[in-house]
Amino acid sequence: MDLSELRKAIEEVELVDGHAHNLVALHSNLPFIHAFSEAQGDAIVSSQHSLSFKRNLRDLGELYGCESSLRGVEEYRRVSGLESTCSTCFKAARISAILMDDGLELDKKQDIEWHKSFTPFVGRILRIEKLAEKILDEDFPEGSRWTLDSFTNAFVSKLKSVAGEIFGLKSIAAYRSGLEINTNVTKQEAEEGLTQVLLAGKPIRIANKNLIDYIFLQSLEVAQSYDLPMQIHTGFGDKDLDMRLSNPLHLRSVFEDKRYSKSRIVLLHASYPFSREASYLASVYSQVFLDFGLAIPKLSVHGMISSLKELLDLAPINKVMFSTDGYAFPETYYLGAKKSREVVFSVLRDSCIDGDLSVSEAVEAAKDILARNAINFYKINISKSAVSAHNILPLNVIDDLESDISFVRIIWVDNSGQQRCRVVPKKRFNDVVTKNGVGLAFAVMGMTSFLDGPAAGSGLGAVGEARLTPDLSTKRPIPWSKKDEMVLGDLNVQPGQAWEYCPREALRRASKILKDEFDLVMNAGFENEFFLLKSLTREGIEEWIPFDSSHYCSSSAFDAASTILQEVASALHSIGIQVEQLHAEAGKGQFELVVEHSVCTKAADNLVYTHETVRAIARKHGLLATFIPKYKLDDMGSGSHVHLSLWQNGRNVFMASDGSSKYGISTLGKEFMAGVLHHLPSILPFIAPLPISYDRLQPNTWSGAYLFWGNENKEAPLRASSPPGIPNGLTSNFEIKSFDGSANPYLGLAAILAAGIDGLRKHLSLPEPVDTDPNPENLQRLPKSLSESLEALDKADFLEEFIDVKLLTTIKAIRKAEIDHYLENKEAHKQLIHRY
Repeated sequence: MDLSELRKAIEEVELVDGHAHNLVALHSNLPFIHAFSEAQGDAIVSSQHSLSFKRNLRDLGELYGCESSLRGVEEYRRVSGLESTCSTCFKAARISAILMDDGLELDKKQDIEWHKSFTPFVGRILRIEKLAEKILDEDFPEGSRWTLDSFTNAFVSKLKSVAGEIFGLKSIAAYRSGLEINTNVTKQEAEEGLTQVLLAGKPIRIANKNLIDYIFLQSLEVAQSYDLPMQIHTGFGDKDLDMRLSNPLHLRSVFEDKRYSKSRIVLLHASYPFSREASYLASVYSQVFLDFGLAIPKLSVHGMISSLKELLDLAPINKVMFSTDGYAFPETYYLGAKKSREVVFSVLRDSCIDGDLSVSEAVEAAKDILARNAINFYKINISKSAVSAHNILPLNVIDDLESDISFVRIIWVDNSGQQRCRVVPKKRFNDVVTKNGVGLAFAVMGMTSFLDGPAAGSGLGAVGEARLTPDLSTKRPIPWSKKDEMVLGDLNVQPGQAWEYCPREALRRASKILKDEFDLVMNAGFENEFFLLKSLTREGIEEWIPFDSSHYCSSSAFDAASTILQEVASALHSIGIQVEQLHAEAGKGQFELVVEHSVCTKAADNLVYTHETVRAIARKHGLLATFIPKYKLDDMGSGSHVHLSLWQNGRNVFMASDGSSKYGISTLGKEFMAGVLHHLPSILPFIAPLPISYDRLQPNTWSGAYLFWGNENKEAPLRASSPPGIPNGLTSNFEIKSFDGSANPYLGLAAILAAGIDGLRKHLSLPEPVDTDPNPENLQRLPKSLSESLEALDKADFLEEFIDVKLLTTIKAIRKAEIDHYLENKEAHKQLIHRY
């Protein structure tokens, strides 16, 4: 019997993961060993001797090419970082959609939006008990107390308000009070249960059976009315579970109740060890569907195969669905996907041999179980740039989309701040480049803004080749070139080993030091100023002149450019970058585009993509967009003002916790900001890297010409900011106005981090702010030229820990070459509009 068609279909299908959970940061307190077992406490040690543990660890060793031991895999994860391991796992898993229950409490878990970097679509499953607890944790309005009626109104209203945004509900009643739901629980019983729960104090944990049953039934009614499925934990789990009460047979009273005859219920985890019971229920009740995540891959091979076979003993094939039950670690997604393909093949192969299915029927069954059933059941619509609920999409849409894409651009930013790319056909990208990268001459990281050749003294030349390796977590479709994709590249000596000249690695290194020493993360958000220019030919000579001559915040200027700006905003939104504000700036033809803040490594990525998007769409409309710091010496300059804040466990800790702190800034925030202020002259070569950058940094231009900070002072190079929505007296972030669009964002943010960390280490004091127009007589002038800022950099001794000494040497050589060239060639700066 030829089963090659079945094997091929299972290997090629893009999986739809119907049930999973959030991943956690690499520095989460959750030990990695929990990826392999539901055991807790001392029992987790013994889990290393289970069959599934040994097999799963071996599979990960093969995936990573490392030692197949817990220590070996953990070391690989630590060295590679979360984004790299996620890219590796999700690429190998080939999961096209994930439905995520984000109600599982995990230390330092990533939000749902974060996961969209690794798979085309992530949708939400809402955990009902978690929602109920969240509502009850809030104080009841007007100082009263919760009653069953007020709670029900709040709970049901919330469910209805999000019904169009989610793909299903989920209950963990099995963990709290068991699955023997009383379908006739009275309001009085539920009220008494609510009282008991409230008396136990906060944080609220609902375990009262009457209240759990009441919440379950209220949720099921809403789910039924909005045609949403209800997932229910059944079978095994961690030790909080009473297995005797997690048998799905306890749910028969719900299935028999005519009020819920139109509901759609998913029994999760193959209901193991009650797989036969679950199979029976799915065969006799129209409402019941089955999911086998967790049983695969947490059981032995025999256990996984037998549990899936038991599900298929009676259950219709169109009611059985794949999921990974992935959680916390990307490896759980990979293992769930890998073993599911293997187990589904084994079970369907045996069905063909036994005569239950023909080979062609088995092929269709595999596609149904692994993807199509979930697409139809959860009403998932996977499209090129977005996913919306409640539309059915054929399974082959992903293959169709893949065939539309012909090229992938691998983008990097050189040490002179110029964005460059290599382009490869998509097939070669997938087959070769994702793993090995492409070759890149050493010389490219020594190039200047005026010549595509290395600067003298840069240490880089014609000899030597680095690897430009795509960071798959940054891969995005190109909105203005529908057949292409783009991805940001790392510079490596070889795959997995960073080259010392890599700017992205410099930022990662500085970010890691901040995290390891102070448990802090720096967020950044950029205000991007740029000019829109149009071509004009006079006497055979091409000139670039302003697109418009309107004034600051002019509606007419926005109207004139609205087609371009709307397309830019839409394109950025489609690749996950949110525009917060747009307006015409003070220069002729000048605009400002503000994007949302995020962790600084991602903010730098977003800045690169923002520049790419603005310039490409302007070009599409026959214009030239330039981020050059000084387009015309007699007009306004363009900055790339960056707003910075410090975060810890999801909380902004730059901002003081209350109004008692002077200036509304925490001690951490003041020390960090003091370090940046103290070292600002010496980090200017990183954030204002061109000679014409200093033509922008002039007094009375709101660019920051003197060394001081101020509260909402537009003339301060460092401005403490309290945007709308921040409580009075508190400061949420500070802005550095010196940063401009010719800077390499990775190097610029790395230098800022280094200065801030030095402030934290030395507990530097923030001087008094200047909240008036600066007085040149009592303030230090910032460097007036790139030469002066280089002198300050030469005297600095804090950067080498953060930025490799070889990279520092190259940066200084490039800056010196820039000084000499533009000093000798007075008009040469006019050509920079084509480079930045």
